Amino acid sequence: MQRQKLKPAWEEMLRMNDGRQLWMRPIQPADEEPLRRGFALLDPEEIRMRFLHPMKELSATMAHDLCNIDPKSQFALVAAEPLPPGEALIGAVARCAIEKNGRAEFAILVARLLAGQGLGQLMMKQVISWARRKRIDVLYGDVLDENSAMLNLAAELGFSRHHQADDRGVIRVELPLNR
Repeated sequence: MQRQKLKPAWEEMLRMNDGRQLWMRPIQPADEEPLRRGFALLDPEEIRMRFLHPMKELSATMAHDLCNIDPKSQFALVAAEPLPPGEALIGAVARCAIEKNGRAEFAILVARLLAGQGLGQLMMKQVISWARRKRIDVLYGDVLDENSAMLNLAAELGFSRHHQADDRGVIRVELPLNR
């Protein structure tokens, strides 16, 4: 993958190994409908791996909440076609939300058509960088124990695994950031 940093912060043009060009940028309110359209292209397994349960659609309310974030406590990046927000199909989303206890939860979804090219790792590194800038103590996410791709990525990035006693089948991955 080739990268070209852009202004403002957090924006990059990416040329994927398969030749596709993507614009990685902060999510915007105009992304609501493209996010819903992109969700409809995901297979049920991709959705279950990200949301930890099956979902048939991304509701308008949920898309609104995902695209209208509080920049003081939330961060979200998309990897989309290099078209204006609102027009570009979105192929990946990475997000992070600060909790009151010095912790922040992350979530990421990379569509299968873009998987295996380093996009998930790049987006996770951006989430980690943002969390460090916000002086978060611990970044964590809940991952299905069968989601080997996400568990392997988390391990590569230094996350530790913790089985959830009350939630079988889910592993919490944590990365201390205050070292």
